[in-house]
Amino acid sequence: MRKADIVGSIAEKTGIPKVDILVALETFFKEVKTSLIEGEPVYVRGFGSFILKKRAAKIGRNIKKNVAVEIPEHFIPAFKPAKEFSIAVKDSKHELVEHDEKNIIELG
Repeated sequence: MRKADIVGSIAEKTGIPKVDILVALETFFKEVKTSLIEGEPVYVRGFGSFILKKRAAKIGRNIKKNVAVEIPEHFIPAFKPAKEFSIAVKDSKHELVEHDEKNIIELG
């Protein structure tokens, strides 16, 4: 499901114009990004948490130059689903969908 699909679905279910929903959705994304940049997690009860995960410093390799590269410790954004959300997905009966760069391939 893409952002346009979500906007269309919400508009259909609520009767709110798509433009207003898109503005609200974009504002939500912007607020989540801003909060994480400032080091503040975002908690949405019943859905999940947008958090920062700390990655330790490590040695990586530049494959093209065959040189060791030090990767400093850093933070990455992550999503941790709420327990109810995880259970609902776990108990659902659906087919796995593999995402290709240009095509979506259904596995069955």
